[in-house]
Amino acid sequence: MADDQKYILDQIIKITKEEKADGIIIAGDIYDKAIAPVEAIRIFEDFLTELVKLKIKVYIISGNHDNSDRLTFGSGFMENSGIFFSHNYDGTAACPTFTDEFGEVKIYLLPFIRPQNVRPCFPDKEIADYNDALKTAVDSLNIDCSKRNILVTHQNVTNAKHCDSEELIFGGLDNISSKIFKDFDYVALGHIHSPQHIERESIRYCGTPLKYSTSEINQTKSVTVIDLKEKGNLSVYQKELKPLRDMRQVKGKFDDIIKNSSSDDKNHEDYINVVLTDEDDVADAMARIRQVYPFALQIEYDNYRTQHIADSIKTSDVKKMNPCDVFSAFYTDRTEKELSEDESEYIKTLVEDIWGKEE
Repeated sequence: MADDQKYILDQIIKITKEEKADGIIIAGDIYDKAIAPVEAIRIFEDFLTELVKLKIKVYIISGNHDNSDRLTFGSGFMENSGIFFSHNYDGTAACPTFTDEFGEVKIYLLPFIRPQNVRPCFPDKEIADYNDALKTAVDSLNIDCSKRNILVTHQNVTNAKHCDSEELIFGGLDNISSKIFKDFDYVALGHIHSPQHIERESIRYCGTPLKYSTSEINQTKSVTVIDLKEKGNLSVYQKELKPLRDMRQVKGKFDDIIKNSSSDDKNHEDYINVVLTDEDDVADAMARIRQVYPFALQIEYDNYRTQHIADSIKTSDVKKMNPCDVFSAFYTDRTEKELSEDESEYIKTLVEDIWGKEE
């Protein structure tokens, strides 16, 4: 998606100029893996270089997908160019400030943290979960509420709307209460792909600038603009982003999709999620679909078989079933066969390896 990323970053720079922004906040997950591809690093470097030329300050934290040490390499001398990074959590948070006509603004850069990152810094505190960890970290900042304070952090806040491509912890163990943020004028959140606010407009996920999963097809991507004036006077609005290629869905019988593609007036190079309603699987479907939609992402089936599976899962009280029974029911629905004794024993062994033996 290199071309898509360059295109959208150029658009963000254009919006930054139009808005006469003082700075840009990037709330983590700069990259999608700890060791980022060289091309991704160069794209991000070009983006930062352009912002430095425009004398626009940049405030960046690491997310759960980033390697903090790699991301923040050179951060000491980058500050001279107006680029500020969070640092590995050590009980403190980097806090660059800037001054405008209304006084001083403090920007606290708190990277993605886990309980195990916070416990060594506060051995006298009981830190059982992610919420305890973040509350301890935020309380230790001792912020001056008479000034304007912005927090940039990367966590899963309770009641946020999720997408399929996000990395969340099973059972919601990483949930964070928004009450932790009560003393901040604005909280810039990363981690969740959907643009949204939590409880109040000033606690906000900006969302990703591009769509990264088919669950995001109906989203409108944007950048969030914070207009911060004197203490207590803040407004928030979005500026829509237009991608190089959109992500959309095409649904119908295979032959109809191929035949109707010639009259499809939308970009054939969009990222396409194909939903086939054929009752039988279509041989070599993806290769044939890509002859008309070269950036097709995946093929799903919506037919009697798949609807029957979905209905059976909805009507079962899955929460009361053990994982072996859930898998067995799914297998039977999918194949119309029962698991053999050996297969059942194998699934039981896998479940015990993952969840532990039942007490």
